[in-house]
Amino acid sequence: MGQKVAGTVYIKADGIQFTTTGGVECPLSDVKRESVAPGFFKEEDLVAYAKATIVHSPDLPIKQITTATDQTITVEFKNGGVYVLSGAYVIGEPVSKGDDGTIDIQWDGTKGVWQ
Repeated sequence: MGQKVAGTVYIKADGIQFTTTGGVECPLSDVKRESVAPGFFKEEDLVAYAKATIVHSPDLPIKQITTATDQTITVEFKNGGVYVLSGAYVIGEPVSKGDDGTIDIQWDGTKGVWQ
């Protein structure tokens, strides 16, 4: 029997739902480990984030999205996984691309949790 593992992804920022083009990314862990010798490792904290390519629709509240500093981002994957990012804010320089009508956007936050 087949299992659905990919497809349409739903993403919301403070309840505002975006149309995505499928390019959504969320980290699986909040730490990065690296071996320093056999059986020994170091561990670094990672910043929680959510990246997406969203459609620049005419009603997209750009100012609200780009100026908020404490958003809750919810990402629902087609495989049933849900990632919730809290304390989120937009980083980098998101731009609207006229050739395909999309915006690449990334939110960093204080805590990311898989539900």
